[in-house]
Amino acid sequence: MGTRRAKLRVGVLFGGRSSEHEISLRSALAVMSAIDRRRYEVVPIAIARDGRWYVEPHALTKLPRLTAKLGGLTRGTLAVDLAPYPDGRRLRAGAAAKRRTGSAGMLRQLDVVFPVLHGSFGEDGTIQGLLELAQVPYVGAGILGSAIGMDKDAQKRLLGAAGIPTVRYRALDRADYEADPKSAARDAQELGYPVYVKPNALGSSVGVSRVTSAAGLRRAIDEAFRYDTRVLIEAACEGRELECAVLGNERPEASVVGEVVVGSSHRFYSYESKYIDPSGAAIRIPADLPTSAGQRIRELAAAAFKALDLAGMARVDFLASRDLGELFVNEVNTIPGFTEISMFPKLWEASGLPLPELIDRLIALALERQRSRAALETNYRPRA
Repeated sequence: MGTRRAKLRVGVLFGGRSSEHEISLRSALAVMSAIDRRRYEVVPIAIARDGRWYVEPHALTKLPRLTAKLGGLTRGTLAVDLAPYPDGRRLRAGAAAKRRTGSAGMLRQLDVVFPVLHGSFGEDGTIQGLLELAQVPYVGAGILGSAIGMDKDAQKRLLGAAGIPTVRYRALDRADYEADPKSAARDAQELGYPVYVKPNALGSSVGVSRVTSAAGLRRAIDEAFRYDTRVLIEAACEGRELECAVLGNERPEASVVGEVVVGSSHRFYSYESKYIDPSGAAIRIPADLPTSAGQRIRELAAAAFKALDLAGMARVDFLASRDLGELFVNEVNTIPGFTEISMFPKLWEASGLPLPELIDRLIALALERQRSRAALETNYRPRA
């Protein structure tokens, strides 16, 4: 009779300090609900709005109530932290938490961490840096890829250098704007209305505005500056919004292509159309595309993944004219959503990989990347 294989302990990290906190809770709920409990022991790790970490053993009963009304976490059950150095991959309890009965079982070694964090302080390389210092394997891109994935200006520069098409745009820093407020109007005029104004390093369409004339530009810029010190003014490419999911490390694979069709009451795929209005958008998977166009999008998605030094997973968003004569990479998301309406899991399900198996693949890719990095020398030793 064979020996029973021990379950891998997976720390699912969710919440966080970003304006996408609520969406992270929805994504984490989907991941923890779908993960194969026969193979994995899940350790839910909640990051409250103030940045404090908690182990939340009752996450599967607590999160549905919060996500139903887009609520946020203010605190959790067992306060913990993670040492920024190799420490057996263990969470550490606070002084008060150590006196709790049964807390030791929750603080045993983690085999891998699955960050389901969106936006700043989670998707931008900060959490990844901590996990690297602690030598904990984790799902998704590393420090550099995560940082680039959040910084739209840097992302577009690298994509352009790799020959991957992006829309024309201008980056605007707060200090430059305050010194010369008319510069934004000149940029928008040169790009041609309508333009889209957005925070440089944020997701979920938070702070994004569609501007049709100079009269609405200042308000849109002020709104974007609420969330970032740099904003982008982008030329519009309105027609079709297409998305492709990518999975892998050195040899990424691309999914079938999907399309987002925005409801008639919304002018673009805004936060409201994504998460608040039930009829704000519809998803078509696969997208109705000529075979050649679908193949081109899949090739560009994989190329963008490699150009930005990504790993594990990404969702690559495209803008296209109605006749597909123009096609641009809009942005890359290194921790895509896993909610009930999210494209990343839906695209892989349509490609033959349902969510429980997708989670298996992502964990396997995280462990594979960690093994590869662990084999590297960290001390210089001259060859004999």
